Amino acid sequence: MTILAIDIGTTHCKAGLFALDGTALKIATRPMVAHRASSGEAYFDPEALWATASAVIRKVADSAGPIAAIGIASMAETGLLVDRRTGAARSFFVPWFDTAAQPQADLIRRQSDPLERYLKTGLRASFKCSLAKILWLRARDESVLHGAIWLSAADYIAYRLTGNFGTDCSLAGYTFAFRVDQRAWDSDWLRAWRLSADLFPSVNPSGTPVGDVRSDVAASLSLTAGIPVSICGHDHPTAAFAMNVTSPGKVFDSMGTAETLLGALPERILTEEDFRSGLIYGCHVANGCGYWLGSLSASGGSVEWLRAQLNHKLLSYDEIDALLASARPEPTGILYFPYLVGSGPPHTDPLIRGAFIGLSASHGRADLLKAVLEGTVYEVEFIRQTGEHITGQSIPTLIAAGGGTRNRPWLQIKADVSGCRIEASAEPEATLLGAALVAGIGSGLYADDVEAFNGLRLKPVEVFLPDPERHAVYRRLYEQGYLLLQEALRQHFNEREKELAEYE
Repeated sequence: MTILAIDIGTTHCKAGLFALDGTALKIATRPMVAHRASSGEAYFDPEALWATASAVIRKVADSAGPIAAIGIASMAETGLLVDRRTGAARSFFVPWFDTAAQPQADLIRRQSDPLERYLKTGLRASFKCSLAKILWLRARDESVLHGAIWLSAADYIAYRLTGNFGTDCSLAGYTFAFRVDQRAWDSDWLRAWRLSADLFPSVNPSGTPVGDVRSDVAASLSLTAGIPVSICGHDHPTAAFAMNVTSPGKVFDSMGTAETLLGALPERILTEEDFRSGLIYGCHVANGCGYWLGSLSASGGSVEWLRAQLNHKLLSYDEIDALLASARPEPTGILYFPYLVGSGPPHTDPLIRGAFIGLSASHGRADLLKAVLEGTVYEVEFIRQTGEHITGQSIPTLIAAGGGTRNRPWLQIKADVSGCRIEASAEPEATLLGAALVAGIGSGLYADDVEAFNGLRLKPVEVFLPDPERHAVYRRLYEQGYLLLQEALRQHFNEREKELAEYE
């Protein structure tokens, strides 16, 4: 008996077949192709996305044993409008990263109380949120919402498999139309925007089956009709669940192009102090939990950027490893601010930009590369400390997963800066595994999460512990340099934006 999991990400669509003990039996990956419209906005084509998802499903389902459940996770705010009656696409997929809805986000901010909305949603208005994207689509064509329903990427694939509409709380929470305090659509708020709550699908706990695979779809995908299909949530909390990071003292660190810290919380009412923290709050895929989240948009992205600058051709990863091996063991003393595309929560600021401070003629390529790693870790440390402050609990351990964990010097720097124990997971597909576990629990294959985790064959972790001497130097650089200059940079770029606006 197996579970099929699907992960629809920004750059790749993946499917995995898992045994009940968590062993990955087969993984298939296809690239996600983002298009650019003549008017400039990015989009994903719905039929192309379905074809991509179908291809990875067939790849892992072909000749597989009995599949007992299917679970789907995806990126959060990316969504589209479909016809509620026919299921035909009314729009393309609007990606989370496209900024076309910025005017609508500005309008939402002007016409609402940020604190009031935050206490209900755990978010601040931005171009990423689904509500802004829906208002943007309506501004282009007033009729597009008539008889339509908004679906996330996971919701859409579930619909194509089952013919039923639905979503889960963790994905609904990113629409800016969902009350995390009530786990329900905010009908009054939607009416203020001339929208109806039936624009959105019914919301269920993560892993709850929305329907079964239809017979007319099953044959084309090498599936058996009648397999229960569950929406298993936003990819970050789903991956954190796979690592069993649902208790105090441990935080999930997802290290990729972007980097995210996510800590579990007991379900509770949000406060003004939560709002002031700047962190995002949402509904976890773990039963009875919420979560806080902070992020760095250009973590691995900073490494990729520098990788392209240090040579006339792109440095290979072997060359990157060799450069890092040649670097001096002590801290560089250079302060790198990793704001190539602005900063995320807890101090979201699209205007701020990156910087190197403290360069000298003695610094070489290896120092620059190591400084980039140090700068991303300083920013992650800022997020970790904010998480400690808002929860009132120490966070002595980070559970790291993702492509960044292959860079061992980076993980050691992370331990040295934070003073924390870093556990690097050998699980390469945490989101897929999380979706499989959540679907298995929701479909009754496991009695609960305790049974699911007790039966897992956990992959080993590699542990990185701080060096006391380096930690002392890094703390001084972080507290007396990074934190102080971080605020000065923020002020500089915001004042510059005002000056440019006045000039124009």
